[in-house]
Amino acid sequence: MIVIRAAKAALVAAVALFASLVAFGNLTDYNTNFAFVQHVLSMDTIYSFSTIRYRAITNPALHQAAYAVIIAVELITAVLCWIGAVTLMLHLRADARVFNQAKTFAILGLAAGFLLWQVGFMSIGGEWFGMWQSQQWNGVPSAFRFAMMIIAVLIFVAMPDQNLDRPK
Repeated sequence: MIVIRAAKAALVAAVALFASLVAFGNLTDYNTNFAFVQHVLSMDTIYSFSTIRYRAITNPALHQAAYAVIIAVELITAVLCWIGAVTLMLHLRADARVFNQAKTFAILGLAAGFLLWQVGFMSIGGEWFGMWQSQQWNGVPSAFRFAMMIIAVLIFVAMPDQNLDRPK
C-alpha cells in the first residue's frame, strides 16, 4: 500500500524535524544546554554519598568537546533523516526492491539518533556519570522517550515493503 510508504517517509521527516529543532536549540541557546552537559560530566549534583564520583570530568575543554559531539550527532541525524525522507518520497511508487534500497539514509539517520539518545544520554550520561541521581540534571526520562520514539520509527521503516498493487 502506498499509504504505508508515505507514512514511512512522513515519520522519518518527523524525526528529522525533531533532531533539527534539538540541534537548533542547542546552537541558539548554547549556554543553557551546555550547563546540562557541564553538570552531568562534573557529577556535581549526584548523591553526596555516591561512590562513582571518581568518574567525573571537570575539564571545561572536555565539556565543550562533548557538547560539540552531541550537537554534531544531532545535526547528522537531522541531515540523514531529511535526505532519507525526501528519498523515500521520490521513490514512493517504485518497485519494492528500489523502495527498500531507498531506505538507506533514513535508516542511517534513525540509527544515529537512537545511538545518541540511548548510548550517549542513557548509557554514558545516565549510568556512567550517574545522571539519574541528579534532581536537576536528570535527562534519562527524556532520552528514553526520544530513543523509544526513534526506534519505533526505525523498526517501522526497516520492515520490508512489497510491490504496490497496480490497478487492472
